[in-house]
Amino acid sequence: MGKKNHKKAIRSLNRRIAEHQEKIRLEYKKDAPDDGLIRHWEAEIRAFDKGIQQALKRLGK
Repeated sequence: MGKKNHKKAIRSLNRRIAEHQEKIRLEYKKDAPDDGLIRHWEAEIRAFDKGIQQALKRLGK
């Protein structure tokens, strides 16, 4: 992948992280938050972050 694609992937993953953080925030506001769902979203955030770190490494940052 070229530099442009890595930067695009980073932007996309950052957007996904923000979406999942919002989902988690809204879930915690509920009377009975679904802990399993929250753990799932947190795991996905960690995976997205790992993807960002890999893309940054490929970009030489």
